[in-house]
Amino acid sequence: MKILIFPTSEAAAERVAQQILTTVRAKPQARLGLATGGTMPPVYQRLVTAYRTGQVSFAETLSLNLDEYVGLAPDHPCSYHHFMQDTLFAQTDFAPGHTHLPRGDAPDADVESARYDALIAANGPIDLQLLGLGPNGHIGFNEPSSSLASRTRVKTLTSATLAANKRYFAAGEQPPKYAITVGIGTILDAREIVLLATGPSKAKAAAQMIEGPLSAACPASSLQMHQNTTVVLDAAAAAELQHLDYYHTVHPEGREDAA
Repeated sequence: MKILIFPTSEAAAERVAQQILTTVRAKPQARLGLATGGTMPPVYQRLVTAYRTGQVSFAETLSLNLDEYVGLAPDHPCSYHHFMQDTLFAQTDFAPGHTHLPRGDAPDADVESARYDALIAANGPIDLQLLGLGPNGHIGFNEPSSSLASRTRVKTLTSATLAANKRYFAAGEQPPKYAITVGIGTILDAREIVLLATGPSKAKAAAQMIEGPLSAACPASSLQMHQNTTVVLDAAAAAELQHLDYYHTVHPEGREDAA
């Protein structure tokens, strides 16, 4: 892992956005694995700005999102289809036929999971996989105890994940208990991975991911096995790292021109 620690969440989001832009500029037909969640809007805002100012085009880029709630139609305001349309796709030149997410309202979620994993395999490998980090160490919706070799499937969400996501739903509306998620094994097939985590609520999970044992108890620790992963943190998310001084020595304030 390459560990980059920035003073602010804004600087961390900018670093991740620049990595995505570099990938697409170098390969306009890039396959991007995209993520949702509260950490991602600042990244997507920067991609939208880059598009609107003529710095990049996504017209040939293919996107393959990580997950979707079981039972939610694409037009549901809390679906990840809606999130992606609202924050990125409708504000750039992504071609409609090039943006893919699992169908949460598919008649059979298991069949849909298999279809989506096959879609990733047919179009892969993913050139750059973007990830967030759950406070319990999940990536995608791969909750603790997930197999580190798992493929796309239906997962039961933990009570902690449900509580964290409840704020996005209308008063009185409960988040779905199940989601279709790209598996850890599928994630690790990507050529390159970048994970963004910001804020104090991610500090414990970040430390377990980077410095803890490889374990299904912290699904993100699986990234220790990937040969080309960059972890981007702000100071708050990095606060519980035991080897913080070393990471700052190698990459002071997130700079990559150091030894």
